[in-house]
Amino acid sequence: MRMYGLTAFSSGTGPERYQRLADLAARAEEAGFDAVWTNELYDRSVTVPLAVLAGATSRVRLGTNIAYGVGRTPLVWAAEARDLDELSGGRLILGLGNGTPRMMEDWHGVSGEAPAARMQELVTVLRKLWRLHEGPVEHEGRFYRVRLKPTSDTPPPVREHLPIWTAGVNPLMLRVAGRVSDGLVGHPMFTSAYVDEFVRPGLAAGLADSGRAAGDVKLMGILMCAVDADEEAARRRLAYAVAQYAASRVYDRLFALHGWTDAQGRIREAAKNRDPGAMAAAVPDEAIDAVGVACRPGELKDRVAVHARDYDHLNLVSVPWGLKPDEAEEATVSILEGMR
Repeated sequence: MRMYGLTAFSSGTGPERYQRLADLAARAEEAGFDAVWTNELYDRSVTVPLAVLAGATSRVRLGTNIAYGVGRTPLVWAAEARDLDELSGGRLILGLGNGTPRMMEDWHGVSGEAPAARMQELVTVLRKLWRLHEGPVEHEGRFYRVRLKPTSDTPPPVREHLPIWTAGVNPLMLRVAGRVSDGLVGHPMFTSAYVDEFVRPGLAAGLADSGRAAGDVKLMGILMCAVDADEEAARRRLAYAVAQYAASRVYDRLFALHGWTDAQGRIREAAKNRDPGAMAAAVPDEAIDAVGVACRPGELKDRVAVHARDYDHLNLVSVPWGLKPDEAEEATVSILEGMR
């Protein structure tokens, strides 16, 4: 199971939530997962839970899937990454994304202009700051300006090179990953056909720009899994998640590639009418199976293995919509035990 990761999710509040998260990560490590990932949204940090997981585990890699690149300055990102990598004994993967331009503007208060160019520059600055022990850092760019001269001795980081993986769906972000990243963090809506038709060519273009080899960038998939003794109930949960993504035009290219544009239109109409049942019902069966896994507990390993063929690393997640916190934790545990 060395190529599989699990996104950790726990319910509860206060110290109990973090203890449950730590216990889940330890169980994932014991079960044989290669990595445990955390994520962040408008009400939760990605780095604080990761610090907890560093203390609860000893082997698994620990990654951010994803952290908002625009949510912290390059200096703070470099400092937090140094701390987390030191705390975990060199197990950090820094996964960064910008979100949509609207999220950049409305959530983070920065311009949504040219998110791909911003991400490329952010990674470039982070690489410089990671080597701060070698001397002052100066950077004058389109989005970031850094002039930093250490005032005391700066110890080197635990590792000479920090793995930075960047998220991408559309051509420009895919190309950025090929140019400057150590990995591409895929999207839950990726399908095998989309990876072949768009993702790999996009990465290849970026690799050609930078003169790097294909093996220099890892490809990570994110697979939504719904596990239930009632397989139809599992399929409905997964369909609802697909419908949430279908409402955004970011995924028009993917739906068109598979011939699902008409279904996408019906999903959007149901969304306008605020009819979640109709949204899920409009998702084609083939879309459910191409995007994720909905199955009974004993079938999970074999079903996941089919999707794993497309990636260097496959991160398993519960469906991100339609579940209460305790249900989401239970769903995560079901994935963990199904893959044990």
